[in-house]
Amino acid sequence: QQGKPFSALASAFNQFCEALVDNDDLAPMKQKLAHQVDCVFGRDAYYLTKLIPKLAAILGLENSCSYYDEDCTNAQKRLQWLLCEFVQVISTSVGAPVALFLDDLQWAD
Repeated sequence: QQGKPFSALASAFNQFCEALVDNDDLAPMKQKLAHQVDCVFGRDAYYLTKLIPKLAAILGLENSCSYYDEDCTNAQKRLQWLLCEFVQVISTSVGAPVALFLDDLQWAD
């Protein structure tokens, strides 16, 4: 998926969200994450769900038909900011630091 920006991060975050959705024992953490994402991102959470599809299930946005502006102006900066803030939200929700192991970084976007 070299043509898709941030595909490695998106895949890791999607797997994290999938684990929250699939594991009933993690329901309190899922609810806390949903609340934090809503508070921090508001409507901008939609853009994260385009990159991290399983996040939509946590936020209840799977069937959202709302119109969102798809303007590409500053899209890369917005996406970088959203991902950085999402790491902070996960860290706060879980109550532990987030560690990502980046292997073969020379092939990154």
